[in-house]
Amino acid sequence: MRLLVVEDDDVLLDGLRVGLQLAGFTVDAVMTLGDAKIALENCRFDAVVLDVMLPDGSGLDLLRHTRNERNRVPILLLTAKDATTDKICGLDAGADDYLGKPFDLDEVAARLRAIIRRGEGRSEGTLSALGVTLDPAKMVAKKDDSVIALSRREFAIIHALMQNPGMIFSKPVLEEKLYCWQEDVESNTIEVHIHKLRSKLGAGFIETVRGVGYRVGRVA
Repeated sequence: MRLLVVEDDDVLLDGLRVGLQLAGFTVDAVMTLGDAKIALENCRFDAVVLDVMLPDGSGLDLLRHTRNERNRVPILLLTAKDATTDKICGLDAGADDYLGKPFDLDEVAARLRAIIRRGEGRSEGTLSALGVTLDPAKMVAKKDDSVIALSRREFAIIHALMQNPGMIFSKPVLEEKLYCWQEDVESNTIEVHIHKLRSKLGAGFIETVRGVGYRVGRVA
């Protein structure tokens, strides 16, 4: 799951980036409204963590602009402005959740998983298909009740495919979900990960749609 974090405190920003990556997210980070707007216009994110007080304006302005553009990306407001009136204003402006500072990183990760699930129309926390079950909160994959060891990248690929059963993901779209801006991607990286996943989950679990991309079957 790819996130955009908008936060102008560089220490806090680094902490969010590292902590959310450990929780299984791919994290891109910016420090201004201007950079955040460009990022949202040019990249696809599964969710946004947005501060309200930023050096070039209010995060609420970006929130309203995003919703006016019919962009439904889940947005978690993460801010020191945690009075009830501030929360009401943020939620009524289109935020999916609101959390005050200071915060617990595990709670931030849990809230992000929750708003992403709601955006997909799901309530359950796990995903299942063809005998394979994923628990994103614990970063655990099981096949027929046996734990399967997956790397962070492998887990991210199979998570993306199982979140959208039957949907075909092209190689560039999978690369977007796995790698943030500053990371270099080798040309055959996705193919290597897919090969390893098939060896662990079964050759037929991930289907190749020639010339288009990859998919898994319908989730039970």
